[in-house]
Amino acid sequence: MKIVYGPKGTGKTKIVIDQANATMESAKGHVVFITDTNRYMYDLKYQIRFIDTKIYGIKCETELTGFIKGIVAANSDNEYIFIDGIARISNKSLAELEEFFKLVENLEKQFSVSFVFTCSASKEELPEFLKKYA
Repeated sequence: MKIVYGPKGTGKTKIVIDQANATMESAKGHVVFITDTNRYMYDLKYQIRFIDTKIYGIKCETELTGFIKGIVAANSDNEYIFIDGIARISNKSLAELEEFFKLVENLEKQFSVSFVFTCSASKEELPEFLKKYA
């Protein structure tokens, strides 16, 4: 798991879009990009599965958790899942997402899928449980 962090407006989304596109070059499995807007859809290579959570009515951590489990369960060929704006999509602060990140950690281990998240926070503002991924 990897966390791309920084205050709002520092280019985190551009960084993960570039990472997703670069990953597509060497990935043996599927690459998925999840966010809550379709604004970046055309910045990603067409082979990357783009998902706008607003289309699916995802408004909270519980719904997002079920959605991610479904993505992992539906296709064992998923290799990378990029999630842009985890706090915004889950409608929770980063400090409230410890159980969510534990679940993601288990999904990574159990199903060999790698997650990359963007978090709008400085390194000092990251909760302790996330600092090891920054």
